[in-house]
Amino acid sequence: MRKCSGYMSPEYATKGLFSIKLDVFALGVLLLEIVSGKKSSGFHESDYQSLLGYAWELWENDRVLELIDPTLDISSSSCVPVNYVAIGLLCVQEVPSDRPCMSEVVAMLSNEHKTLFSPKRPAFTPGRTPLLATSGRGQAEMCSVNNLTASVLEAC
Repeated sequence: MRKCSGYMSPEYATKGLFSIKLDVFALGVLLLEIVSGKKSSGFHESDYQSLLGYAWELWENDRVLELIDPTLDISSSSCVPVNYVAIGLLCVQEVPSDRPCMSEVVAMLSNEHKTLFSPKRPAFTPGRTPLLATSGRGQAEMCSVNNLTASVLEAC
């Protein structure tokens, strides 16, 4: 598994594919960093390879409150930080179509009492499913509707 740090989405990091959900992925990473007080890049936390993997493990085992930065001074009865973790995990889903659009993220962040979907295992975590699973027709799912890819050109 390729280890990726920062805010780069898996479709761009592994295949160079552009998706309209690139910013949603980056926002999810940023939200998890803010709530946890930990950096995504250079993450060093026991056996976890990334902040995403650490957050997912805590989410999956109903220990989300362990992720919350204690310096945030949030009431233990507040569900807001748990909702932020859920929103962050929804934003970092491996397949772009599983991520909410930015307007949905804004709506989720604005309404602390809204029922959220349960996230799947995010990208860049051990045990994840392969990127870009095939559709029912047996063809690979494309990340960008306009088939664009982005390349970085360097001078020799």
